[in-house]
Amino acid sequence: MEEKIYSILEEIRPEFNFKESKDFVEDGYLDSFDVVTLVSLIENEFGVIVDALDILPENFSTVASICELVQANGGN
Repeated sequence: MEEKIYSILEEIRPEFNFKESKDFVEDGYLDSFDVVTLVSLIENEFGVIVDALDILPENFSTVASICELVQANGGN
């Protein structure tokens, strides 16, 4: 799942190396529009529905936090 998420992130913002960032939002790698795009791509890729209440910066700060979000919403 992690590699697929990295792939999605690189598709959204190819100019950044997400593997070097400790916090995607804090480092400016993802803005609010990117997060909305990411949610849509994650929902399509993993067959989950991300609850609007889960769209918080801390859920998109690292690949681990994104994986947890996917799993919490029924993804594998």
